[in-house]
Amino acid sequence: MSLFTTHKKEITWGGKTLSIETGKVARQADGSIIARYGDTEVIATVCASKKTPDTFEDFIPLTVNYQEKTYSAGLIPGGFFKREGKPSEHEVLTSRLIDRPIRPLFVKGFNNETQVVCTLISYDKKTQADILAMIAASAALTISGLPFLGPIAGARIGYIDGEYVLNPNVAQMKNSQLDLVVAGTREGVLMVESEAQELSEEVMLGAVEFGHESLKPVIDMIISLAEECAKDPWEVKAEPAEYAVVRNEIKEKLGAKIEQAYQIHNKLERQNQLAVLREEAAQLFEGKEAELAIYEKVFHELEARTVRDSILAGNPRIDGRDTKTVRPIETEVALLPKAHGSALFTRGETQAMVVTTLGTADDEQIVDSLNGEYSESFLLHYNFPPFSVGEVGRMGSPGRREIGHGKLAWRAIHPMLPTKEEFPYTIRVVSDIMESNGSSSMATVCGSTLSLMDAGVPMKKPVAGIAMGLIKEGEKFAVLTDILGDEDHLGDMDFKVAGTKDGVTALQMDIKITSITPEIMKIALNQAHEGRMHILGKMAESIAEPRSDISPNAPRIQSFAINKDKIRDVIGTGGKVIREITEKTGAKVDITDDGIVSVAAVDGEAGKAAVDWIKSIVAEPEMGKIYDGTVVKLMDFGAFVNFMPNRDGLVHISEVRPERISKIADVLKEGDKVKVKMTGFEKGKIRLSMKWINQETGEEIPHEEKSKKEHKEKKAEEVQQQPVEELAEILPNV
Repeated sequence: MSLFTTHKKEITWGGKTLSIETGKVARQADGSIIARYGDTEVIATVCASKKTPDTFEDFIPLTVNYQEKTYSAGLIPGGFFKREGKPSEHEVLTSRLIDRPIRPLFVKGFNNETQVVCTLISYDKKTQADILAMIAASAALTISGLPFLGPIAGARIGYIDGEYVLNPNVAQMKNSQLDLVVAGTREGVLMVESEAQELSEEVMLGAVEFGHESLKPVIDMIISLAEECAKDPWEVKAEPAEYAVVRNEIKEKLGAKIEQAYQIHNKLERQNQLAVLREEAAQLFEGKEAELAIYEKVFHELEARTVRDSILAGNPRIDGRDTKTVRPIETEVALLPKAHGSALFTRGETQAMVVTTLGTADDEQIVDSLNGEYSESFLLHYNFPPFSVGEVGRMGSPGRREIGHGKLAWRAIHPMLPTKEEFPYTIRVVSDIMESNGSSSMATVCGSTLSLMDAGVPMKKPVAGIAMGLIKEGEKFAVLTDILGDEDHLGDMDFKVAGTKDGVTALQMDIKITSITPEIMKIALNQAHEGRMHILGKMAESIAEPRSDISPNAPRIQSFAINKDKIRDVIGTGGKVIREITEKTGAKVDITDDGIVSVAAVDGEAGKAAVDWIKSIVAEPEMGKIYDGTVVKLMDFGAFVNFMPNRDGLVHISEVRPERISKIADVLKEGDKVKVKMTGFEKGKIRLSMKWINQETGEEIPHEEKSKKEHKEKKAEEVQQQPVEELAEILPNV
């Protein structure tokens, strides 16, 4: 008799078998699913605390962890400890990808601590695991009994040769103009994440709709599994009666004042006034312990209701704008004198200081992934210090939000950067948020473009980004351009779009309600396009195109190709030669396996010296060319002279002087500096000559070599022309 009672469902999806199974592994978890697609497998588990908090919250303490086991690809971890450790950037981003669509679907009032863990246990290096992990997590939640309004599913969409492709494999993605992940329920889309090669809004919307249709069979499969084995549903607390009492009291006594506070356009002034009103609300319930415990939550609800109702009624937004107007923009470049490129982008009360640094191949980020080690030459790091919102907070390593915002900006900029062959630099962009009141990630996109162009990076086109919001109640809705922080917090959608004047390069959407319609997405994309064009125009007032040359503070990189067989000569034994070049010239030298040499130096003379040195090492000797050389060895028949790096040639004793010499040691010694001319090869050896070379100037001495017969004939002619008495002295026997 088997220990396991298993349940399994499978479908054919995107040309491969997708299966989900439960009942065999991790049976003590509230929900456990092994999902398989191709030969890639993920196990997802769900556990929730059995202790229900005393308070009633509209917030769930949810943690999602995605982790990759290196054994899944038959690998052993790198590093000293040989075990998995801190989550990689890819694992963090995948955790966020799963978290974002499931978080809005927990029932209000369920606030038990909940953890979802997705573990990659088999990887075929063809099927990407993030979509599979999302499906496994959704299935585990659906069968767990937790109050989850799913299931959801996800799909990856590519765009190859003008056609949408469902779940393209790793090889296909290299030829795709689009990498789009969409997640949602059967009713609508909840999340979109993408990078695109300047695709139109119509193509992007088509990809989202294609993805949503494609994930419906997966949702049906999860429902079918849950009908067989889902656990009994958890009970959810009803809202305590005190909430209605407090809600009515605050609305009656302070409702009008809250409305007036939200007519204050300045963020800090508005916050200060709301803080005063919050204190007044507390005074309404002095001595009432139950009401005091919940008044702040109710006050926040009334804030949200005030803002939402006002916007849907057609009134101006919090800062006085209509739904389509972008906040005032100020841009500045070259503000840091020693940086390679810098920019300050300010939009309303959101401000990003973005700095570009150019480096060499040594500065590339080495990434150890399950697909093998690779290097990344474009880095974009986003920082959100607490002072940017006027708060006190912990400063430390970047959190998940900072990593996610930085990656979104990276996706937006990356398609417009030059290739490594066109621009052989490692590029690092750092965005430090100085102020924040709405969409600092899109401010990062705009500031990054300005900073890169200021550094002289030859971008194909400038990129700008904008964030859209949504307020929706029943059939009524309003799409908001360039949302404020409060509108993001109190609204139903955060829809970020980045691109050039000709198309979209990145799109990210998160929905806080159960779903939105294609009509709303189309309106949001069209408004985003108008806003993007406006922002690009404002950016062009500071800098419209990349500078013609890189910053004088940046290293100058000269790249050229050498014969791959010569790489070892340039590097030398144990790196001796390349180390000597670096130490003596001050330049930095990198050589790729295919023979591409990059020489970097801030000082132009140092770079030229290193380039000349390397070229002399790999150069082939030229017939008839005169070289500087050093005598390295004397033999009876001649001298061996080093005239090029790692190249020696023979100067035969007859080629040392025009006149005959009997012993070479009488003329040369080891270490002598000489000028030599290459005259040919003999039995694989290089023949050199000093005979007719001026050893001071290196110039060739004009000369005419005659045969012995010619020499004798000349002498005889001279004799015939001389008088007899002179001949008698010269030739006494005549």
